[in-house]
This record gives sequence, C-alpha cells and structure tokens, in this order.
Amino acid sequence: MYRSLLVPLDGSAFSEHALPLAAHIARRCDARLSLVNVFAPLGGMFVEGYLFPDDEVDRYLRQRQTEYLRRMAQRAQTLTKKPVSVHALEGSVDDQLRQLARDSKADLMVMTTHGRSPLSRFWLGSVTDDLLRDAPTPVLVVRPTTEKVDWEGNPLPRHVLIPLDGSVLAEEVLEPAVELGALNRAEFTLLQAVKPVMPMPYHVEGASIEGVANALIDQIERAQEAQCKQAQAYLDRVAGLLRERGLTVHTKIALETQPATAILRHAAPPVDFIALRSHARHGLARMFLGSVADKVLRSATAPVLVHPPRRG
Repeated sequence: MYRSLLVPLDGSAFSEHALPLAAHIARRCDARLSLVNVFAPLGGMFVEGYLFPDDEVDRYLRQRQTEYLRRMAQRAQTLTKKPVSVHALEGSVDDQLRQLARDSKADLMVMTTHGRSPLSRFWLGSVTDDLLRDAPTPVLVVRPTTEKVDWEGNPLPRHVLIPLDGSVLAEEVLEPAVELGALNRAEFTLLQAVKPVMPMPYHVEGASIEGVANALIDQIERAQEAQCKQAQAYLDRVAGLLRERGLTVHTKIALETQPATAILRHAAPPVDFIALRSHARHGLARMFLGSVADKVLRSATAPVLVHPPRRG
C-alpha cells in the first residue's frame, strides 16, 4: 500500500493535471502527499537594456514559488485525509526530485509528461524522461489536456493494461500495477505482442510453385501457432497467480511487429490505465522495455504507470 506520494509541479496548469489523481490515491491509502517545485535561479537579466539584479528577481520568484505551492496544497487538501506538505527546493530539477523521493521515502511519484511556465526555464518534459530512466520509485505519468483540471471525477483506474514480454524484468511492474488497481477494484488485462512469422524463402528442385506455396503457408501457420501457444501459456500462468488473489484478469495475444503499436491499440476503453516496466539495460528486454516504453509514453492518452529499472 502506498504510504508517501510525491507530485512535482512547475507552476503550469499542465503540471496540475497530476494532482487530482495523486490526491485520490493518497486518500484511498491514507498516505502522505507532498508537492514539490524546484527553483532554478535566473541570475542577472537584461530587459530592454536594463540589468535587473539576480537577487531581486530570484527573491520575487521564490516568493511566487512558495505561494503557488501553498495554493495547490490547499486545493489538494480537500481530497486527502492527511496534511499536504510542500517543498520549495533549488538546484538541478531531476537531481532534487530524486533526492527528495529518497529522503521522504516516497513509494510513488505522480507527474505530467510536460509543462512550462514563467516560474521555470525548463521542466517536466525532459525531467520526466530523465526520471523514468533511474527514478528511485515507480512513476505514474499523466498526459495533460487543454481542459481545466477535473477535481470532481474519480480518476482511479477501472481497467489496467499490463504489457509483458515473457521476461522476469517485465513482470516487476505487476505488483505496483496490482497495488494501484486494487484501490478501485480494477480489472487487469495481460498483453503479449507476438511478432508475425515471416516465411524463410527456399527452393525445392522439381517442386511446383503451388506445392512450394502450400508448404510455406503450412510452415508459417505451424510456427505462428506454436508462438501463440507459448505466449498464451505464459500469460495463463501469470494470470493464474493473480486470480488466486481474487483479481479479475484477462489475457490477450496481439500479432504485431511493433509491441508499442499493439499496446496503444489495446489501450482503448474499457482500458483506462497502462502499467509497464521501463528501460532495461541488457539483452532483448532492453529492446522491448526501452524504446517501447518511450513510444507508449509519447502517444498514450491514458495514464501510464512506469516501473523504473532496479539499480545494482
């Protein structure tokens, strides 16, 4: 169960779209909710030929930073049980967020994919990318919209899609995904993408074209069937373990060359959340869990729970 949630904000309406979801999770878990903004000092500024001292500008922006965080904390407090804390920090954004996550023992970070405002020179676009590679905690990424932040609805998941590739690394996202889905008695769909089998061209001396074609078709069908059976057996095994815990679990095999395409295609309603493991560091898992996670995060409209690679 989540005990401490961290929400990075940059002062923009975009970043605030993460707040209702984080507040609802904190309420269900009776968890602590912390809001953080990392201030990047501007230094001296030239405006129309005049130099504004860096101390004066920075002092003004720090004051706005603190006031902004307090306003957001008051709004989030209407949805949570425990007091909402704020952290007005200064320095490297991603470094400060990592350190605060460790110091506060945060077990979930909730943030949007991007956002910019006068309070910061660079923020959640590149910061999100960096954190997903080596964050000390799972990150729940929310895609902001141009609509106003919805404080009234229930943003908790009802149906979570969990892509797997057959590796133990990919399965590391299962527990965080189940923990999140359990807050709203969500259903789960385990998805595995199976690459379509391509025929190996060959020529048999004296064989007719029709005979060769039929042999190729039979070869393809048998190889494809074997791959799908293997994938289904794997998904059934994982689903069985989850069903033993009283969870509603579905399985799905997708014939698709690009795993990210399969994930995005199956992330339509009733699926409203995606959970996957991010950048692995070696072998085939790296190919699947690195570029695939990137593509899903760029294109998915549903929130994405990303489990970062373990250190070590």
